[in-house]
Amino acid sequence: MKNLILINGTMGVGKTTTGRALQQLLPDCVFLDGDWCWDMRPFVVNAETKKMVEQNIYYLLNNFLHCSVYQNIIFCWVMHEQVILDHLLAALDLSDCCVYQFSLVCSEQALIKRLELDVAAGLRVPEGTARSLPRLQNYQSMATLKIDTSEISAAQAAEKILSYIHAAAI
Repeated sequence: MKNLILINGTMGVGKTTTGRALQQLLPDCVFLDGDWCWDMRPFVVNAETKKMVEQNIYYLLNNFLHCSVYQNIIFCWVMHEQVILDHLLAALDLSDCCVYQFSLVCSEQALIKRLELDVAAGLRVPEGTARSLPRLQNYQSMATLKIDTSEISAAQAAEKILSYIHAAAI
């Protein structure tokens, strides 16, 4: 039985760092960050590019699910609406697979602090905060396990995810 671990959350909440930390804890593991499928210049968001990115994500995840080498597949992305998760799951071959869905959340203050640090380091543009903050509340109503990262590290968030997976496997 494979494990598909979905980690969502608004921009700046710690998805990528948590996913990378979790990858180090799990055997036979592959990690995909949905943002990698958007790494294009010029950055254009329209119906055509959205469809292309979604199809690329479905293709990659299905290939990981079908590959005998990988037991654990981690995917992180903003996925700020339940319908995005639902479409993703409907597009995947989940036979012989346990799916775990996590939302990383944090306080507005923690998010602002993280985003400001990223902007100062040149990792994000200042406008990102205005896009990220309103989405923070979306995750509360989603059918996911919530992990508050306001006062914990990405490594601690990864440990929480791992504990949940181990508990569910018993």
